[in-house]
Amino acid sequence: MAALAVVSGVGLVVDDRVLVGSPIWFKPFKFSVSFVAYGLSLAWMLSLIDRGRGRKAGWWAGTVVAVSSLVEMVIITGQVVRGKRSHFNHQTPFDEALFNAMAVTVVILWLGTLLIAVLLLRAKIADRASAWAMRCGIVIALAGAAVGFLMTQPTPDQERGSSSIVGAHSVGVPDGGPSMPLTGWSTTGGDLRIPHFVGMHALQLLPLLLMGLMALAARSRFGRLADERVRLRLVLVASGAYAATFALVTWQALRGQPLIHPDGATLTAAGLILGATAVGAYGALRAPTTPSASRVQASALSDEDDESKELVS
Repeated sequence: MAALAVVSGVGLVVDDRVLVGSPIWFKPFKFSVSFVAYGLSLAWMLSLIDRGRGRKAGWWAGTVVAVSSLVEMVIITGQVVRGKRSHFNHQTPFDEALFNAMAVTVVILWLGTLLIAVLLLRAKIADRASAWAMRCGIVIALAGAAVGFLMTQPTPDQERGSSSIVGAHSVGVPDGGPSMPLTGWSTTGGDLRIPHFVGMHALQLLPLLLMGLMALAARSRFGRLADERVRLRLVLVASGAYAATFALVTWQALRGQPLIHPDGATLTAAGLILGATAVGAYGALRAPTTPSASRVQASALSDEDDESKELVS
């Protein structure tokens, strides 16, 4: 995937072809970069699974994910070389066969990731905050990947007439219209690539959040984060907030609403999520984790009194 990212990057520079309103090499570039992050995250998580049958099953699941993602990238890159769409393309029997092959590899990749998620849920990991950051991350990532299946459904316009393109990532507008810079997400309608992106990258962002908390815990100003229970509570709050945000952007996209033009309902839901997250984070930090100093002192004095009575006796 790293090699394909370099090749695609060169293609963006030297090849000026445009397909569906985007530079033709942009899709293999962003897919390969995404798979680099995806593969590294899964490899790290697999290294934490207990030895024995779980480790062996994890190795097979990881291999299946790697091979299926490679097959998908070969098809995407091959179609770019041909100047054809890789996704939703039913223009010729060959194009349709390639897209159907991609659909099969995506299902296999999803099932391989699901097996890794099950193994992580069963694994005995000493640090509970780390365990739940990975578990929540991979479960949300599975939900994000599943959004891709919604894109394969025909749009109302495609259902009404015969079309060589069946499926779309935009909702309410045709693919290839006005879009945001860099991401290419639609600015005039909904875009299912947004929840797809947000969901899948929980796999990296939640563990990165925990790493940030652990780095801050080493500083005296943030000594409270040194308590594993505090980090666990913050990870669970963040995971809940992330899942709610994923649900929100999915709902927004399905209503045909651009990310940058939210309506009142979307803004209200976002405000509720933000408020609940703030309250949850405050509660996670303020909840008692160790006995108070007065209780410790009282307990110590009580022990001294007991020792004195025993000595007098």
